[in-house]
Amino acid sequence: MTSFDKKIFIAGAGGMVGSAVRRCFEHDGFTHLLTPSSADVDLTDQKRVREFFSESTPEIVIVAAAKVGGILANNTYRADFIYQNLMIEANVIHAAFESGVEKLILLGSSCIYPKFAEQPMREEELLAGYLEFTNEPYAIAKIAGIKLCESYYRQYGCNFISLMPTNLYGPNDNFDLETSHVIPALMRKFHEAKERGDSNVTIWGSGRPRREFMHVDDLAGAILFAMRIVEAKDLYERGISHLNVGTGSDVEIIEVAKMIKDVVGFAGEIVLDSSKPDGTMRKLLDVTRMHDLGWHHKIELRKGLGEVYKWFMKRTSATAV
Repeated sequence: MTSFDKKIFIAGAGGMVGSAVRRCFEHDGFTHLLTPSSADVDLTDQKRVREFFSESTPEIVIVAAAKVGGILANNTYRADFIYQNLMIEANVIHAAFESGVEKLILLGSSCIYPKFAEQPMREEELLAGYLEFTNEPYAIAKIAGIKLCESYYRQYGCNFISLMPTNLYGPNDNFDLETSHVIPALMRKFHEAKERGDSNVTIWGSGRPRREFMHVDDLAGAILFAMRIVEAKDLYERGISHLNVGTGSDVEIIEVAKMIKDVVGFAGEIVLDSSKPDGTMRKLLDVTRMHDLGWHHKIELRKGLGEVYKWFMKRTSATAV
């Protein structure tokens, strides 16, 4: 059992994932959380990161910091995505090694898997084929992070592990239509259409691609679970480089759109723009290993969407004031 007074550094505590981890750990009773903002500690600055570790001496590190975005952002800002994510991972992981951190958990993304990976995607699919071009720089950075954790274990015995979550949604998500992922983008589109009194909302593609979605609070619970029971030795000595974290089930995009339409209360129609690309038709993680260890998600999609829309409305109202 991890002591509640351990000093835990949550890198990226201001983001959707980091803020969920903070809520989860505080609720569980941890009292010494280190949550500097990006203004306080620029994680792409190696000197500043080393200074922070020297000054704060964290004992456990959760790497939730990353530059993230949707397809458009990933494909447009390719250099930014690979450079910033590589720097964050390298700086934090190396500083954790130098400081003798007891345990580190790096968070990645399901985009690490090949474009044509077998479904559902098992951990063994990593590096088994070509990546999706649009998010290749981000994926390569995340794969490098996995291999950094594994390499620091193999050379130095560091207890550094990686978790690969599926598509996430939740409070503090990015609702910018230019850079957001599918759920916050659809939620904002339906909300604004309702406010304007529009007769329809258009979504890209056929609506038939299937995706897996998990509430960010479930990921936070998985991180807490892994911090307590998953050891680097148990993974790497069995030839496993990381663990998938997801719900184990997927849904068609059109069905997600219908759920969000219902949650928002939009009375118009959904129009499918089949001239736009569908992308990969299915992306589902195999979460057998996490299930075998004893972890399962708790928040079902329809309920989670309702909770996020309530949060979105409160934020929108507060911004308007």
